[in-house]
Amino acid sequence: MNIRSLTRGDGVVIGAAVLLFIASFLDVAGCDGPEELCEAADIPSAWGLSLGLGLGTYMLGVIGGALVVAARLLPQPRKVAGLDLGPLGIGLAVASAWALLWWTIDAESRGAGLILGLIAALLLAAGAVAAPLVPALNAALLPAPRPAAPQPYGGQPQGGYGYPGAQQPAGYGQPQPGQPGQPYGQPQQPQPQPHAGDFSPFWFAVPVPRPLFAEDGSPTPIAELAPGTWYLAVEQRGQALVAQTQDGRRGVLQDTSGIQRG
Repeated sequence: MNIRSLTRGDGVVIGAAVLLFIASFLDVAGCDGPEELCEAADIPSAWGLSLGLGLGTYMLGVIGGALVVAARLLPQPRKVAGLDLGPLGIGLAVASAWALLWWTIDAESRGAGLILGLIAALLLAAGAVAAPLVPALNAALLPAPRPAAPQPYGGQPQGGYGYPGAQQPAGYGQPQPGQPGQPYGQPQQPQPQPHAGDFSPFWFAVPVPRPLFAEDGSPTPIAELAPGTWYLAVEQRGQALVAQTQDGRRGVLQDTSGIQRG
């Protein structure tokens, strides 16, 4: 999981789900009598009034929001009872908002828990439905960090967020002065450089989440590249790149527009 794959719409869903959970513990009814009587009155929350209201309405929306966010975080699509997590979560969020709307309409008096719960449920449902459709909500929630210093095309960045493995110290894996293989004081021989036309592996980051397809041409994505994480391009096939994720999976990135090279 990578939290940098979350969008602004997911942020709206998370905030609304938290607000809905808090509202379930507030009073669901109001009090129009004297202040002393209202303070002494035992006005229940959603959990005290009805288990169906607390668990079947408020928590229904919270669970729906959790499924929507989980579908975004998981690298591979998951299903529950044959249904994708994302659409299932959207359906639960809409059902929660619909139920709370009628609870609010039918109530003789409306407390903070009922009013705040309705607002949170409507916001949750709207965020879950509109997130994939509205470009502003589909943008990344957390911006991708930039490398400390630009590197020439084809060069590998040294350290920084998301790079698998740390920079090796100078001379690591090479003969040192006084060791066999290199006489003491003799300068190290320069390494041969690749031809200008040869492809050199390089690090890159994507501006928005993009699917990574199998190298055999299968239409089903094997992973999703997330903004803010660096991936290694190991081969170029026309306009596409063969990329390797940090867990060792390789696949074809077909859309390379706007990628940030390290």
